[in-house]
Amino acid sequence: MPKKVDHEARRQEIAEALWRIAGTRGLDGASLRDVAAEAGISLGRLQHYFRTKDEMLIFALRRINQLAELGIRERIEAFTEEPTPRAVLRACLSGMLPLDDRSRIGLLVGAAYYARAVHDPALRAEAQQGIPQLRAFFADQLRRAAERGELPPERATEDEAMLLIGVAEGLATYVLLGVHEPESALRLLDLHLARLFEGAAGPA
Repeated sequence: MPKKVDHEARRQEIAEALWRIAGTRGLDGASLRDVAAEAGISLGRLQHYFRTKDEMLIFALRRINQLAELGIRERIEAFTEEPTPRAVLRACLSGMLPLDDRSRIGLLVGAAYYARAVHDPALRAEAQQGIPQLRAFFADQLRRAAERGELPPERATEDEAMLLIGVAEGLATYVLLGVHEPESALRLLDLHLARLFEGAAGPA
């Protein structure tokens, strides 16, 4: 058991080295040797944990996603009262935006990973995995909002849920490119939510 713990701790340290590189100069030109140097270990030692760059990227991306999910869960749990479906959606969607250094680095790693996944069937399958569950969760929140009279019933669909994902991911991309500041992206997200929820009859 101790060896397993040490193994995972070292993998995490390597992932953090990868995140630092992603946050300062991107990943296009970053090699396993570069990451090993950033982590303070030899290339051979790094390859003991990750045989390829794609394997390392997958681990780093999964870990970033876990941290993002934890951050969203903490936001929801911080509500003093049970949150409305709209509040849950906003917490999730704002968690998809690069509003701080950690989330920005996570999205940079994700962008590098997805660019490779376009031409790699195995990586593409990994990239597609979480979308159906996220869409279903958002659709469930929309249905709950409609049942409470907070959302027009015709908008409680999986199509609207997918549009929410697209809006958040598009805004996140534009923040990374410098088209929007994080605050502007959050304002536009709130604008989209306001338009989505307008016209409701009100809480039942």
